[in-house]
Amino acid sequence: MNHLLNKMEQKIGRYAIPNLILWLLVGYAIGYTFMYLAPDILTYMTLEPYYIMKGQVWRLITWVLMPPDSSLLFAVIMMMFYFQLGQSLERTWGTFRFNVYIFGGIIFTVIGAFLLYGIFYAVYGGPAVGMGAYFTTNYINMAIFLAFAVCYPEMQVLLYFIIPIKMKWLAGVYGALILFSLVQENWAGRVAIIMSFLNFLVFYFSTRDFRRISPKEIHRRQTFKSQMRQSAPRAGVTKHKCAVCGRTEVDDPNLEFRFCSKCDGNYEYCQDHLFTHQHVYKS
Repeated sequence: MNHLLNKMEQKIGRYAIPNLILWLLVGYAIGYTFMYLAPDILTYMTLEPYYIMKGQVWRLITWVLMPPDSSLLFAVIMMMFYFQLGQSLERTWGTFRFNVYIFGGIIFTVIGAFLLYGIFYAVYGGPAVGMGAYFTTNYINMAIFLAFAVCYPEMQVLLYFIIPIKMKWLAGVYGALILFSLVQENWAGRVAIIMSFLNFLVFYFSTRDFRRISPKEIHRRQTFKSQMRQSAPRAGVTKHKCAVCGRTEVDDPNLEFRFCSKCDGNYEYCQDHLFTHQHVYKS
């Protein structure tokens, strides 16, 4: 995944939008303005595949402006919080990767809306209207939070500006709420949630080192630990001692010992482990 992103950044990285989180929050501000001054306009902004296919293509974009909550106080707090998270992620990943993450969540959500529309049409034999309520930016915002928690799990924030809590524990609460929503919602809501979180799932699994749990790596670690356990301290002072098996010239006068030039430090190995041991690196 990183290799693909590097190639994409070389080709189209110059088109990335700096401070993208700021533009998203400006969109929320516009949505809240419509909510209080002209609420009827919001009905023409939702992500409704039926109306999009009838020519209202602006809905592909305007649904992003839909405010996630009707409370103005919550909106102000949310915007301040996500502005800090978004800027931190952009500094951590770079502008291009942060753009890919945000636009990936938006594109996956749009695909999910049309997928759900197609399922409704196939099952019920007719067009479905009113699915826009399932597709909001609420879960995309949560994906921003979860990505930040993965990058900075030990960072502390003040819950309700009072209670200090680490990001990893708060992310656990968010994860539990998401799972609860998956159980509580109908299958249409589940499609919306899963598609909205695909960008986070792609990000999370692309940053994991799965080589650590491969059968070959597990066997290698077990073999090395077994060899180290066989190394037991022996009485007396010897001239040579294998760093793996612990044998000395006292155990077998015919054993040959050599120091490894690739290991960091003075590590000596017997002839059986000189070429088969795991090299020791200090950094």
